Amino acid sequence: MPARKPKVIVTRKLPDPVETRMRELFDTELNLSDKPMDRAALADALQRAEVLAPTITDRLDAELLAGAGDQLKLIANFGAGFDHIDVAAANARGVVVTNTPGVLTEDTADLTMSLILAVSRRIVEGANVIQAGGFTGWSPTWMMGRRIHGKRLGIIGMGRIGTALARRARAFGLQIHYHNRKPVSPRIAEELEATYWDSLDQMLARMDIISVNCPHTPATYHLLSARRLKLLQPHAVLVNTARGEIIDEGALIELLAKGQIAGAGLDVFEHEPRINPKLLKLPNAVLLPHMSSATIEGRIDMGEKVIINIRTWMDGHKPPDRVIPSML
Repeated sequence: MPARKPKVIVTRKLPDPVETRMRELFDTELNLSDKPMDRAALADALQRAEVLAPTITDRLDAELLAGAGDQLKLIANFGAGFDHIDVAAANARGVVVTNTPGVLTEDTADLTMSLILAVSRRIVEGANVIQAGGFTGWSPTWMMGRRIHGKRLGIIGMGRIGTALARRARAFGLQIHYHNRKPVSPRIAEELEATYWDSLDQMLARMDIISVNCPHTPATYHLLSARRLKLLQPHAVLVNTARGEIIDEGALIELLAKGQIAGAGLDVFEHEPRINPKLLKLPNAVLLPHMSSATIEGRIDMGEKVIINIRTWMDGHKPPDRVIPSML
């Protein structure tokens, strides 16, 4: 007799191959409309599911988790970030939380490098001029950006993505600097010719380009505060493909509007999905709709990790991508 399939509720539309496989393996309830679940719908799902497969749009706080049914045993998050889940509250109820690390590294590093180029070389501004019919011919002093070759890149968070970005940046001739909780291994530091800064303040004041690649935790909320943003040089470019809450967005907007830094490339926002209207008016800001992981391959890989975590839990083993307290 085949093993009983656990009740799995998926909160958003996932790639078809992932949903098909989940239907084959589990008693899966899909969200075909792809509308984010409101709080009442999430509460209902927590009451019925043995496994909930949420995404970043689902805020699972302690109050909501307190109402979960006793049958809920696993939250298999579709995404690497887990700051939208109160992991401690889930663990206190005996619920395991997993994520999907590693599979988005190359995609996110690609987009981060793209934003560095787009802001520095004013690519979006130029494309908009063409679309608006404003190109009247070449001029020696028009649409001048800044060369990135030979510039200093300061990476905040030298994990998988930060390291992958550094490898790309080296190919473009950038000098690699980084701030991290601890230095990377000597082998990686030698490969990248990377300079470690234990003081974030000192690094910020010396870089031409800053890239935010650290996770959002209570310790990194507004890590780039108004005070720290003012340390940036007037020609500096700031790129964020991590989480919007890491930057004091209001302070960043003020610096950009006054021309006190050269530009910013943002794929994430502090109050996402709401975008501050002031950001939309800034010609020196390149804004993208949280798309750093938006590749077909990456999203399918994420789904496969969700499935592996659920299958491992079904077999009575510890899922490979458990979020443990030391990660918080």
